[in-house]
Amino acid sequence: MSPLSPHEAPAAVLWDMDGTVIDSEPLWLDAELSMLARYGIELTAETRDRLIGSGLRRAALVFQELGVPLGIDEIIAEWEAGVIAGLRAAGPQWRPGAVELLESLAAAGIPSALVTMAVRSIADAVVGLLPDGLFHGIVAGDEVAREKPDPDPYLRGAALLGVPIERCLAIEDSPTGLASARASGAVAIGVPNLLELGEAPAHELWPTLAGVDADRLSERFRGLRNADQTTGAQR
Repeated sequence: MSPLSPHEAPAAVLWDMDGTVIDSEPLWLDAELSMLARYGIELTAETRDRLIGSGLRRAALVFQELGVPLGIDEIIAEWEAGVIAGLRAAGPQWRPGAVELLESLAAAGIPSALVTMAVRSIADAVVGLLPDGLFHGIVAGDEVAREKPDPDPYLRGAALLGVPIERCLAIEDSPTGLASARASGAVAIGVPNLLELGEAPAHELWPTLAGVDADRLSERFRGLRNADQTTGAQR
C-alpha cells in the first residue's frame, strides 16, 4: 500500500457503541446486577471488568458459570429488555465529543459505521436517538460469526461500507474492542471510559473525543497509518 497523501482522509470511521458513542455501561450493569441479585450471586469488580467490551454470548457464558440457571438466549434477551427500558427512561447520555465528531465526519463526507457487540435492537434504538444520517451502517453482535476480540466484526464493518479495512479508523473504549480493531487492520484509537487502556493494542490513546473534528482525526489517521507502513517496511 502506498503512503497516504498529505490530505487523504480515512475511507470510513468504525465506532464501538457502549462506552464510546453512548455512556450505556451503567444500563448494562443495572440489568446484570438485577439478574444476579435474583439468584443471590454477587458480581466482583474483576468479573465486571471482564464483561466490558465482551460479546454478549461470551458474557452470558460467564453468567452461567457464576450460577445463573438460564439459557444463553434467555440471559441476552433479559439484558436487551433492561437496557432498552433504561434508554427510554433516562434518555441518551452521549460520550463527550462523540456526536459532534459524528456530525463533523458526516459534513466532510466520511462515512461512519457502528460495530457493536450489543444486539441489533439495542443498536437500532441508540442510532434512532441520533440525528439522521450520522451512521451509514450497523454491525451488531447477533449478526457476526465471531465476537470481539476476533477481527470479524470490524472486517464486516468495512465490507458493509465497501471500503478497505486498512483505510479505516476504529474508535474503541475497551482492550477487547481494541484487540478486534487492531487485528482487523484498521487504525485503532482507544478512548478510555471505565477501563485503563495502557496495555491495550491501540495505535494511540486519546483522553477524550471532545474537540476532535474530521480534520484532526484525518491528520492523526494519516500519521499513524504512514508510521505503520514505515515500520512494516523495515521489518
